[in-house]
Amino acid sequence: MLLSKPIQTKSVVANPAPLGLTGFALTTFVLSCHNAGLIIPQSAPHSIVTGLAAAYGGLAQLLAGMWEFKAGNTFGATVFSSYAAFWLSFAVIQIPFFGVRDAFVQSGSEADLNEALGLWLLGWTIFTFMMWLATLRTNTCLTALFFSLFITLLLLTIGEFTLDKGTTRVGGVFGLITAFLAWYLALAQIVNKQNSYFTLPMGVISQCKGKK
Repeated sequence: MLLSKPIQTKSVVANPAPLGLTGFALTTFVLSCHNAGLIIPQSAPHSIVTGLAAAYGGLAQLLAGMWEFKAGNTFGATVFSSYAAFWLSFAVIQIPFFGVRDAFVQSGSEADLNEALGLWLLGWTIFTFMMWLATLRTNTCLTALFFSLFITLLLLTIGEFTLDKGTTRVGGVFGLITAFLAWYLALAQIVNKQNSYFTLPMGVISQCKGKK
């Protein structure tokens, strides 16, 4: 019978990249303002960043990563899921309930906290360099984003190991550049001829292949 035939439906997943990019951009923007001493002084607590790190940079970006798995995008899934873990782990470090900072204080090794944070940042710096290598034949905007993020994390790593606030401040400036690049890339994937009066170029590198 006709009614007994299973109904075939096509699962459609919208592009999750703008969600992941905007979650990453806003959280990076606020933290970078803090690191650069812009509006938020470097001496201020990370409280306002922690909320963003848990909700927008963490949970929302993790969801974007899971949807990238569904869409079959290995790079997007790896990047968004990993940086969601970055922000969630940042939140865990900052929230007193988890006792990460208190553990160093209670053990009498509070001075080692900066080296531990430097090691944590170093691992993310290495990961970001690996991801940058995977963007070299994508588009100019994405390549610039990951290169800027790599420099940001490298400077923050050095700042933690050396306790040099000047280096951390410069890292904050590069972080702001990274945030705006992520916002641009997100907007470039949202606006189109159907919903806006303009589109944004991303600079497709692969189109230049073979040209002299």
